Amino acid sequence: MIADIVLLPGDGIGPEVIASATRVLQAIARMHGHDFRFTTALVGGAAIDQCGTPLPPETLRVCKSAHAVLLGAVGGPAWSGRAPGPEAGLLELRQELGVFANLRPVRVAPGLEHWSPLRPELASGIDLLLIRELTGGVYFGKPRGRRDGRAIDTMAYTVDEITRVAHVAFEQAVLRRGRVTSIDKANVLESSRLWRETVTQVARGYPDVELDHMLVDAAAMALVLRPRHFDVILTGNLFGDILSDEAAALAGGLGLAPSAAIGLTGPGLFEPVHGSAPDIAGKGIANPVGAMLSAAMMCELALGLREEARTIAQAVEDTLRQGACTADLGGRGGMSTHAFTDLVLEMLSGR
Repeated sequence: MIADIVLLPGDGIGPEVIASATRVLQAIARMHGHDFRFTTALVGGAAIDQCGTPLPPETLRVCKSAHAVLLGAVGGPAWSGRAPGPEAGLLELRQELGVFANLRPVRVAPGLEHWSPLRPELASGIDLLLIRELTGGVYFGKPRGRRDGRAIDTMAYTVDEITRVAHVAFEQAVLRRGRVTSIDKANVLESSRLWRETVTQVARGYPDVELDHMLVDAAAMALVLRPRHFDVILTGNLFGDILSDEAAALAGGLGLAPSAAIGLTGPGLFEPVHGSAPDIAGKGIANPVGAMLSAAMMCELALGLREEARTIAQAVEDTLRQGACTADLGGRGGMSTHAFTDLVLEMLSGR
């Protein structure tokens, strides 16, 4: 197939991990006879430095015309206090692309339980998918601001916003183990009560999927004490932001965590969960696993290439299982980003 892919390296270690993920995508394209056409564009702090804005019009134009967008990371202390800051470009991009569902898988592969902070008997078999509503909730609710010594943020959701992300969760559960856990704070928040009512209504259209509700504080504890209870987790923007990082830690940290942001139409936005890590930028030691697995998610969800996605994910897991990893995970003294990527490519070529 022919696919137009926009690369947004962004800031900090973003360019390094995107370079690794691109090498993997080029290799999988050669293996399967695809033509992946890459366009690189500016976003975040790098865009501010060159264009004066975190999301230049040309970046938005090429993203909207692409099949998929692969992002590195945005932000860093160099732009602290800047308004709008680098993160504003990412928020605007999500809104402009209409990507309202953030999918963050967390899996502890057999043989890799030692990287989890949990005891092996708890970590073994963790395989969950957290789906976070991405364009509503307290991050976008109005009114917001400061007045007379008070700060105001508004958590607001509509039935339509909840319904569309709930459908994504139930459809993913059909493909997995058939269970959705919806997480809210319905004992306190009116927006959560609407969330719970709406998710329950959507569930009636999926009779083969089991639904349970859980309060967010109880869910935070359950993720640590019984993580294998979860299949698909569905939650709002704020709770999802927090719980998804907790869940990522179960598998060994943010360096291993991929994500996808999808909507009803248009290109999806795929990015590793980690930040720009300015303290290690340019040192060649960034962990590219999250970016590689995000590229695998892109192949499956945006391009419909499920076999290619599985091949990438398996090559990364097999490489890690051999003990190869970057400095954040230890092992073999900590490999460089480039050397680790070389091993993944060797694993791909041998498949």
